Amino acid sequence: VFRVSKSILNSIASDQCTDRDDLNLLQEKLKKQLSGKKFLLVLDDVWNENYNSWRALSCPFGAGASGSKIVVTHRNQGVAETMRAVSTKTLKELSDDDCLRVLIQHSLGARDFNIPQSLKEVAEKIAKKCKGLPLAAKTLGGLLSGKDDLNDWEFVLNTNIWDLREDKCDIIPALRVSYHFLPPQLKRCFAYCSLFPKDYAFEEEEIVLLWAAEGFLDQEYNGRKMEDLGREFVRELHSRSLFQQSSEDAPRFVMHDLINDLAGWAAGEQYFRMEDTLVGENRQKFSQSLRHFSYICGQYDGDTRLEFICDVQHLRTFLPVNLSDYGGNYLAWSVLQMLSNLPRLRVFSLCGYRNIFNLPNEIGNLKHLRCLNLSRTSIQILPESINSLYNLHTILLEDCRQLKKLCNDMGNLKKLRHLKNSKVPSLEEMPKGFGKLTCLLTLGRFVVGKDSGSGLRELKSLAHLQGTLRISKLENVKDVGDACEAQLNNKVYLQAICLKWSARDVRNLDQCEFETQVLSMLKPHRDVQELTITGYSGTKFPIWLGDSSFSKLAGLEFEGCGKCTSLPSVGQLPFLKKLRIRGMDGVKSVGSEFYGNSRSVPFSSLEDLSFSIMTEWEEWIPCGAGTLPKRLLLLETLNITSCDQLLVTIQCLPALSELRIDGCKRVVFSSPHLVHAVNVREQAYFWRSETRLPQDIRSLNRLQISRCPQLLSLVTEEEHDQQQPELPCRLQFLELSKCEGLTRLPQALLTLSSLTEMRISGCASLVSFPQAALPSQLRS
Repeated sequence: VFRVSKSILNSIASDQCTDRDDLNLLQEKLKKQLSGKKFLLVLDDVWNENYNSWRALSCPFGAGASGSKIVVTHRNQGVAETMRAVSTKTLKELSDDDCLRVLIQHSLGARDFNIPQSLKEVAEKIAKKCKGLPLAAKTLGGLLSGKDDLNDWEFVLNTNIWDLREDKCDIIPALRVSYHFLPPQLKRCFAYCSLFPKDYAFEEEEIVLLWAAEGFLDQEYNGRKMEDLGREFVRELHSRSLFQQSSEDAPRFVMHDLINDLAGWAAGEQYFRMEDTLVGENRQKFSQSLRHFSYICGQYDGDTRLEFICDVQHLRTFLPVNLSDYGGNYLAWSVLQMLSNLPRLRVFSLCGYRNIFNLPNEIGNLKHLRCLNLSRTSIQILPESINSLYNLHTILLEDCRQLKKLCNDMGNLKKLRHLKNSKVPSLEEMPKGFGKLTCLLTLGRFVVGKDSGSGLRELKSLAHLQGTLRISKLENVKDVGDACEAQLNNKVYLQAICLKWSARDVRNLDQCEFETQVLSMLKPHRDVQELTITGYSGTKFPIWLGDSSFSKLAGLEFEGCGKCTSLPSVGQLPFLKKLRIRGMDGVKSVGSEFYGNSRSVPFSSLEDLSFSIMTEWEEWIPCGAGTLPKRLLLLETLNITSCDQLLVTIQCLPALSELRIDGCKRVVFSSPHLVHAVNVREQAYFWRSETRLPQDIRSLNRLQISRCPQLLSLVTEEEHDQQQPELPCRLQFLELSKCEGLTRLPQALLTLSSLTEMRISGCASLVSFPQAALPSQLRS
């Protein structure tokens, strides 16, 4: 505080500074200098998050005049929170063109691109190498200052920034400051991320489970689960700009190339990410120090590439990174056997190797194993030896489509916290004794077996389950008591539940009644947020479905419940935002039962409503015959597809932004100006009797036109009319399908400067495009 206060005073009035170490005297002088004056103070690269220090520093600033400003730059969001910033501005990376301008300015002193073409091509590659970081562009430009020899530029292009001397490169010290201010626990978590390749987008849960397996997260730290602590660490690294949100996939994170290099520097010799085959002296070196190892999966990974692993007896992490979600990679069986004999392994991943159909029994020797990842392999049966891995925390089986059986008795895995198996369609049943896994937090899918030992009652003791739980093959339930024993109403932490009966033809009325009783016993906890019911063959839904005590229930989905003759009474659920109903062929009429028995406005929070494949549905009569309810005041998305018997008039809905009507011959609009009235952004039109579109549709950004055989033209335009009528000026997406009468596209199409995607299919009479060209921004 004293140093910064003295620096500020020295900038304002250097003659007032003294050598005395008296903070009070110093701040009194500063206060006097600022008193009644409007000032702008810039504090650059602030790291201190101590609130008391900031309060002490800011005391003199209150004497300034109204309108004074303080601008703070930092790399840690916690600084802004400590200072209680009025507003924050997150700076994005520079574009490649901007990096090129900075590079050229600092190297050749030029403000334009008037340089030799050969030099410019290399400069563009160097600019891309900067990955939007202005300090990198400035530093590399400084290294090339006054140099116009092509060889010098190519040398910089091929040089790793981290190989430069620090006195010639400002980037390295600046980045190391970011690492220096990390707490000790965060430092090792950050260093672990050096195992990820550059540009690799990882999920929060992915890195948290790896940290936990390595022992980086103290279990039950300050009363919190280690997974919660891990998520806090991810948020902290993100707030310090060491993690960035992936632009392509929002829930994922990436590290800038230089930050990835920083993690590699921090990791030291215990970590190694292999780019190529390891040979020679490096092999012996790593056999002594290596603890954590990763590599990018090749098409075939065999002995030549990975044989050195057998010498690394202290290896804790074996992490192949598959950059494709589809796999097709192969791992030699000999490598798999080698890995099964490394006794200190904590993380063992085979993710993406499609040739893995089984595992060696020796895997049971890996007594320290915490995380086993078999996702996207062709594993069919888990070996019984896995039951001896009593330290196992996590088993990942995502997208193991050939997996039929887990271990016969998993009760020994007392520490198992995560079993991710949501995409295992061939899994036949859960093993006996599954209920002994009382530490389980994550269970992707529970498959009800035909044997009583793998029934629903095994869920009773799994009280800590969280996230999403899918229960399938409910047709195997033989006793209603099993459904009651599952005690779903006690699963406080579950956010989403999916109840699924397999597709089958149920004609036995006793079976229908039995399934009705089973569903009535599967009432979730009142804090559940999403509920899906699929393949249910009961004739009616339980009363609890419409219980307003489900105060957090925001999403409901019903699919293939074909025996029910009426929709569930869910209109009084106070926070229901999304409702999707599909394949309920038994429903002919939707009436007041859908809205619940109450005088309050039904569906008061509903934003997304979808009906599809309801072949017998004829009428919707809540507010008068054939009229869509007018009180859906918050509805933004309405989708009605393949309901060909339904007769309904769609009224103006004030918040509607997306509308799709398909395969509904008797659905009509109350007004041709509905689109303008509701300010719709996305719509699919199906006016089969119209020859042209309504003209007042200027607010759309997506337009789909399908199955309109009489549609002749998109707009009304006379052959000699110079004033072309307008299509939606904001239109970005246009799809035309099965419009047999459409013969040409209008010249007005050229006015759509935002149109980037256009699809045309099944328009047999279409013979011409606009005479001039297609829209300039069209990409596909």
